[in-house]
Amino acid sequence: MAKIKTTFFCQNCGTQYAKWQGQCTACKEWNTIVEEVLQKEEKSGWKMPNSSVKRVSKPLLIQDIDTSQESRLDTFDGEFNRVLGGGIVPGSLILLGGEPGIGKSTLLLQISLKLPYKTLYVSGEESQKQIKMRAERIYPGNTNCYILTETKTQNIFKQIESLKPDIVVIDSIQTLHSDHIESSSGSISQIKECTTELIQFAKETATPVILIGHITKDGNIAGPKILEHMVDTVLQFEGDRNHVFRILRANKNRFGSTNELGIYEMQGSGLREVSNPSEILISKKDEDLSGNAVAATLEGMRPLMIEVQALVSTAVYGTPQRSATGFNAKRLNMLLAVLEKRAGFRLGAKDVFLNITGGINVDDPAIDLAVVAAILSSNEDMALQKDICFAAEVGLSGEIRPVQRVEQRILEAEKLGFASIYISKYNKISLKNSGIKIHLISKIEDLVNQLI
Repeated sequence: MAKIKTTFFCQNCGTQYAKWQGQCTACKEWNTIVEEVLQKEEKSGWKMPNSSVKRVSKPLLIQDIDTSQESRLDTFDGEFNRVLGGGIVPGSLILLGGEPGIGKSTLLLQISLKLPYKTLYVSGEESQKQIKMRAERIYPGNTNCYILTETKTQNIFKQIESLKPDIVVIDSIQTLHSDHIESSSGSISQIKECTTELIQFAKETATPVILIGHITKDGNIAGPKILEHMVDTVLQFEGDRNHVFRILRANKNRFGSTNELGIYEMQGSGLREVSNPSEILISKKDEDLSGNAVAATLEGMRPLMIEVQALVSTAVYGTPQRSATGFNAKRLNMLLAVLEKRAGFRLGAKDVFLNITGGINVDDPAIDLAVVAAILSSNEDMALQKDICFAAEVGLSGEIRPVQRVEQRILEAEKLGFASIYISKYNKISLKNSGIKIHLISKIEDLVNQLI
């Protein structure tokens, strides 16, 4: 029997120490370092039934390695498939993180109910009756999804061995514990041990496992950072709880791109896939209102048309206010300075409020031109035409800079019925016979002359 060894871990960031101390030198938190078991008494983990002989891996020449495309499992959810790169790879481990109440369990239960494969949904947070009530609301009538409420990994593997499911969903990894580790559920050593057992099971049986992970107050997945290194795919489910839209993006993906994202709409009957988010993010209004402009942006590889709203008013309290929702406030201050210096607009004594509709955050610099147009429209109290949009970056000297993949933005604007788009004259465009009028501008003064 091996001697039990212990070490000290910070429960906040996962940093390891040889002895206890009051403050973690990595994250500067106090009283977060606790003692945990490092070495187990005996070897544990998943054991393949009826397999006493284990195949030893041999080195192969790179040209002799089989590179045939492995078939993926279709989740019958277009947005989830897009983010994963075409479906679930057999034997992969997927980690889904997100804030409490954002809809992680709802999303995976909804996908589990849609799958035609035998699915085992393991929950350590809810009872079987609770899950059944939610399932009847989301997708009633499924006969392939099995529900198990268990937190001990040894009992879970016994049920897996008898059921032999095609996909396993764990809700959540922080609730699992193994008898071979003498620490509480959610601790560093428990998370590492349980994840190691699940990885061994997934790789040996080619059964994909999807894990739900809690996050900290900083937005990072709780537990050691090594958890994200161990799994194959890390997904982030995010959104504003006061809005109906949810965004699913990949922070890590060994089997596909991390540039894709999926968009869902939260409804009473579950999460609805949003195949064309541009039509939802642009408000439908009959009358012309000042301060509104439409930008052609990209979220990952996906083109979106979003509406930018601006309000410019006289400062009442002496010091002008600058407020931005869904947009970088420092970048807003920069664009206001460019407008004042290069175009002659006196905005230093006025309040400026900016909002990106739909509750989404945008980092794409291509919406700079739309922000400027919305501010000018509100300042002059003059409504812009409904069928024009913008896609360009604004430089400090007032030049209109080109943006990447502008043709994809133009095609998205044309598909949604826009008549004209303003872009930089330095963009190279190979589109021919386009149904949308393209305005090429080089300076911010050109935009002012054409709009006002």
